Amino acid sequence: MTTQTVQSDSYLTLNYRLVLPGGEDYINTFEDNPATVMFGTGQFAPCFEKALFGMTTGERRTVVIPPEEGFGLHKPELVQWVTMETLKENTDETPSFSPGDVIEFNAPSGAQYAGVLQSMTDEGAWFDFNHPLAGKPITFEAEIVAIL
Repeated sequence: MTTQTVQSDSYLTLNYRLVLPGGEDYINTFEDNPATVMFGTGQFAPCFEKALFGMTTGERRTVVIPPEEGFGLHKPELVQWVTMETLKENTDETPSFSPGDVIEFNAPSGAQYAGVLQSMTDEGAWFDFNHPLAGKPITFEAEIVAIL
């Protein structure tokens, strides 16, 4: 009997966990329901697919993914000033935000993007539009439940 391994076109069920540098979980499906993903469709980041490639059913693996292979380096140019007028245009009411809040904005193209509030004044606010995990090494732990 041949053992199935994760390939570039695999459809699989797995438990996985993303751990931040301080040891706290960012995502953990081990405590909930496993995820089912189709490789090569963008459902899973390429760095995670690379870590899973070649694994077999029941196998468990832990890898540390450096920022440049994961969510990218933190780019200072993505920390930007947003005027109070723009904030009001993107919210239903008078903005009352706190540092750390994630706010969604509408781009002229109709797309949405999110920024993390850094600081705020009466004139506007500084937002970080980097991915929240940018610049951080991430520990990725996975266990293959089934390869379909």
